[in-house]
Amino acid sequence: MSGRPVVVYLTGWCRSGTTLIGNLIGELPGAVHVGELRYLWRHGVLGDGTNDVCGCGTRVADCPLWSVVLRRLGAPDVVPDLLDRQRRLLRTRHVAARLAESSATAAARRDLERLYEAIVAESGARIVVDSGKFPAEAATLCGSGRVRPYVLHVLRDPRAIAESWRRPKAYIPAMPAWRSTAYWVAFQQASARVGRAFPDRYRRLRYEDFAAAPADTLGAVLADWGLADAAPVGADGTAVLSPNHTVTGNPDRLRTGPVTIRPDERWRATAPRATRYVAASIAAPWLHRYGYRLRGTA
Repeated sequence: MSGRPVVVYLTGWCRSGTTLIGNLIGELPGAVHVGELRYLWRHGVLGDGTNDVCGCGTRVADCPLWSVVLRRLGAPDVVPDLLDRQRRLLRTRHVAARLAESSATAAARRDLERLYEAIVAESGARIVVDSGKFPAEAATLCGSGRVRPYVLHVLRDPRAIAESWRRPKAYIPAMPAWRSTAYWVAFQQASARVGRAFPDRYRRLRYEDFAAAPADTLGAVLADWGLADAAPVGADGTAVLSPNHTVTGNPDRLRTGPVTIRPDERWRATAPRATRYVAASIAAPWLHRYGYRLRGTA
């Protein structure tokens, strides 16, 4: 492995299992899972977001890791400019532009590189796992010469995701099925575009396949990239999660201790017919592409 920091960037849409997968990769020796790093500035510095608690249980601003990282990068003074560049350059609609080299791309890339380098310097980690899920950030990173990026595109049946979004979860409000599925389509398309541009740095993993055989599926990705010989999960799907330094993400990021990973098909029984119909109708052109059936099991 080269001396450059390694960044494993998880992309896709929310409620696809990226938090759990990020936490698992974060259990590798020399790895740190930082959650949805994009929101460090809003949540951790400005307090303008759904929560400001680090995965270690303290406020992000008081966390032993993030407090020194933020000082190193000049927060809070630099935050307005960083957030402005995020808004203008790193939204999902900007993927095509970020895949094309430009002065704007270089500026956005430097922001990300400096942040990852500060995390490595202060944490002692050599692998940073970012479950930010924004394909434009993944596209920007793939052109970096200062970090060694890998993009893991995680997806799940959009009907299962719509059912998950039907109810609020801790600090995350509910979302209607049409909106969740529209985001699902946009994020899959954008993530796949990154994969076509950088096939050697990109892998796609369906949550259903991961949940059925976590050690084999995740282990194959990690081994393929030369990051680990095996995934930190047993052949029976059991793993032990340690406290982490995720700045935000699914509330499940705060769960520690033993976990058992297994397929979750409860949505087939609990999702109202309208939820399944709306999600399937919007996502229909992409269901077959990703191995999902319009009717029946995946």
